[in-house]
Amino acid sequence: MEKIQAFVNEQLKTEVPSFQIGDTVKVYVRITEGEKQRIQLFEGTVIAKRGGGISETFTVRRVSYGVGVEKTFPIHSPNVDKIEIVRNAKVRRAKLYYLRDRVGKAAKVKEKI
Repeated sequence: MEKIQAFVNEQLKTEVPSFQIGDTVKVYVRITEGEKQRIQLFEGTVIAKRGGGISETFTVRRVSYGVGVEKTFPIHSPNVDKIEIVRNAKVRRAKLYYLRDRVGKAAKVKEKI
């Protein structure tokens, strides 16, 4: 069991930004196409965080060309290059799944001052 714990601790990232539910973030994802690698940006609102340790994930939602797109990213994945916080939000829920039913300005969250 100690070998598994040592392996997990080796894989954990040291520089993880502190972001909360409702924050707007930019996630820089490393995409591999054949032998080429590139960084793709995914910007949206964090609607959920779950898990802990190596298996901690967060879900980001954005509306692209009128269609809602959600992606779940593991925080400690080597494919997640970096996470940049664009703006902080004031929310009163742990999960913002209700934003799926909202459209336009109703889908906005209040900014923390």
